Amino acid sequence: MTALRATALLTLAALAAGCQSAEDGTEPAAAPATSASTAPTGTAAPTPSESPSAVTAANTDEVCRAVDKLILTGSKKIVADSADATRDEATNEELDARLKRTLAGLADDVREQASRAEDPQIEALITSTAKQLDAGARSASPVKWMSATFVNIPPKLARECRA
Repeated sequence: MTALRATALLTLAALAAGCQSAEDGTEPAAAPATSASTAPTGTAAPTPSESPSAVTAANTDEVCRAVDKLILTGSKKIVADSADATRDEATNEELDARLKRTLAGLADDVREQASRAEDPQIEALITSTAKQLDAGARSASPVKWMSATFVNIPPKLARECRA
């Protein structure tokens, strides 16, 4: 097994383990709510109609859950593809091609969810995630991209993609 394959497998195994909370049904911790007491002096506190939760669209939770599921499923596919590439004694280029195809497909699926989002902030967040996945699919080294960027996507979605 080459060093690249070993690195890919370790990175992907860690990635899959990091996504397990979405699979077991536990919800990520919600972002702390801001309160009027934390508003800077001379700044009016937001009214209830201006708070983020008051303008969150009805389908936000559904869309966020769908994106979480897509990321988890994509992570598992990446791990399986990497294991298959190692078993098949694929070249580094073949492994890269498999990862790029999977990332491109995942980006398309995530983009589809973005188009469903009724909340403009959630739509922007998910569209940005799809663009990140597109960048990974175009990366010269998707394994390096994954260990530097992909691993940060699930925690960011857990923090920011909630009703």
